[in-house]
Amino acid sequence: MLRGLAEFVMAGRRQAVLAIVLLGLPPLVNLLTPALVAMVGMRKGMTAGSAMLLWALLPTGFWLLLGEAFPLLLLFGVFVLAAVLRSTESWQNVLLAGIGVGAMFEFYLRVQPVVLDLMFEQLELYVRANNLEGVQLDELRETMTTVMSAFYMALSVALLMLGRSMQASLYNPGGFREEFHALRISQTTTLALVGAILLVNFVESLPQAWIFYLAAPFAFAGLALAHALVAWKNASVFWLVAMYMLLIFPTMMYLLILVAIVDSWYDFRGRLPKSS
Repeated sequence: MLRGLAEFVMAGRRQAVLAIVLLGLPPLVNLLTPALVAMVGMRKGMTAGSAMLLWALLPTGFWLLLGEAFPLLLLFGVFVLAAVLRSTESWQNVLLAGIGVGAMFEFYLRVQPVVLDLMFEQLELYVRANNLEGVQLDELRETMTTVMSAFYMALSVALLMLGRSMQASLYNPGGFREEFHALRISQTTTLALVGAILLVNFVESLPQAWIFYLAAPFAFAGLALAHALVAWKNASVFWLVAMYMLLIFPTMMYLLILVAIVDSWYDFRGRLPKSS
C-alpha cells in the first residue's frame, strides 16, 4: 500500500499536493505527510520539497488552529532531517541533527506548558489521594518534558526512514535496507556522545534527562545492528518482534545502547563471514 502511495505522489505535482494535503487531515494518518514531503525532497531536491512543505502547511495549520502544534513541528523536524540526509548521505549525521530536533520540541513544551498542565493536574490529584509524599512533581515534570521531546525526536527519525523506504521501493529496491543495516556510529562521535553523557551525569546543573537525546543515536544504531544480524543469519522475523517487545524493559534498552557503543570499535558486521 505504501509503495502504491509513493507511486501516486511521485507521478506528478498535482498528485503529490493532493496526497499531502488530504492525508494531513485525519488523525494518525497525518503522520504520513512529513514522510511524503521528505520523500519528494530527497528524490527531486529540497527546492521541490520546499514547495510540498508549503502545501503541507495547510493541514498542519488546520491542526494548529485546533491547538495541536505537534503535526507542524514534526513536519519541520522531518524536513530538516531530510535536508541533512540529502546533503550528507549520512544517517549518523541525521541522528546528530535529530538531537537538535528534540531540543526544538523541548523548547516548545517549555514555552507552552499548557500541553503538560492537564496531565500533571490529574497526576497531582492522584498523588494527593494516595498520600504519595515522596513523589516530586516538579522534578517529574522536568523529566517528562525531555522524555516527550525525545519521543518526538525518535518519531521524526522514524518518519524520515519511512520516507526513505518509500523512495527506495520505487527507485532503488533494497537500498534503504542496506543503508539501515550499515548504520553505525563512528568512534569519534561515540567518544563525543559518551563524554557528553558522562558530563550530564556528573554535573548537577545539567538536566540528567538530556541523556535521552544523547543516547538516541546509539539506540538506532543498535536496532540497525540487530536487523543486520537477523538478515545475515536469514533468521525468522520473530527475533526482531521479540526484541522490540523486550525493549519496553529499560535493561534491554541499556544493553542495546551498550552493544552499539562497543560496535563503534569492534564493528560486528565487518567481522561476519562474507560467504554466509
